[in-house]
Amino acid sequence: MTRRTERLNHLIQAEISDLLRKHINDPRLNGLISVTSVSISADLHNAKIMISALGDNIDRIEVLKGFHSASGFLRRELAHRLNIRVTPELTFEFDDSIEQGVKLVSLIEKVVADDKPLETDGRKRNTKRK
Repeated sequence: MTRRTERLNHLIQAEISDLLRKHINDPRLNGLISVTSVSISADLHNAKIMISALGDNIDRIEVLKGFHSASGFLRRELAHRLNIRVTPELTFEFDDSIEQGVKLVSLIEKVVADDKPLETDGRKRNTKRK
């Protein structure tokens, strides 16, 4: 990845996050949604935006439909805000790496809690030193 595409990825990510926070009024996109990464193609014509939505009741299909319907607005706003010759076509995909990370941390905590040695009376012994 060249320095230009990397810089453009970060710029697009920041601008879409700002637009999502301040200017989009779609009720499907009102939850806790974040833009985790942007990957623009080498010819700068296509950009894949990875999004993450936190919460148990988030319907991913509805969120993706909301982004699909807002993609024209987002692209037009990017064209106004960024000084680039061609504004890329935007595609949105879900990034579940945050959810996988939370699951992994909880599994590690569970293993650590189960692995503590037991005292003679059956209670878990505190292994921290003072």
